[in-house]
Amino acid sequence: MGSFPHSFAARRAVRHRLLGALVGVVTVGGVLVGASAPAGAASVGSPTVTVTPAVAGAANARYVVEFTLAGQRFTALNGGPVYTFTPAVSFVVGCTTQEEVDHYWYKLSDGGDLEAQQCGWLKDRFGLSWQIVPAQLGEYMSDRDPEKAGRTMQAMLKMKKLDIAELKAAHDGA
Repeated sequence: MGSFPHSFAARRAVRHRLLGALVGVVTVGGVLVGASAPAGAASVGSPTVTVTPAVAGAANARYVVEFTLAGQRFTALNGGPVYTFTPAVSFVVGCTTQEEVDHYWYKLSDGGDLEAQQCGWLKDRFGLSWQIVPAQLGEYMSDRDPEKAGRTMQAMLKMKKLDIAELKAAHDGA
């Protein structure tokens, strides 16, 4: 496995390439839920996605998808309609700006379950759960001042898409 970049700019660039690849994986013809996709491999930077050939007799169906993100190998299996996605497994997208939060929120929630949107969580159009989380949330929630952390928590619990300015205002007591 290659070394992970240590500078903030390099880590951010890698994160964007990885997320771009993952968003492509989830949305390319519904590959992770067994819909049609071309067999072969696609690559965006260092992440790769490999779609295995279809099992004989199932035209254009994909049963196994293997992909690697940041050196971690994942295998997704199509369990059919009996085994669906649950919120027990979700992908976390760490963001540093409201622009990033908004971008990933709207991109991933397009066509998804509106009822599942709460506290930075959403379900995409395939039923996969995502957490779109600004880095500031961890800072505010772990504040040594329990009142500041509590105000942040109360503000977050009222939100669907997290708003950094509102979280900061709650944290600061404004």
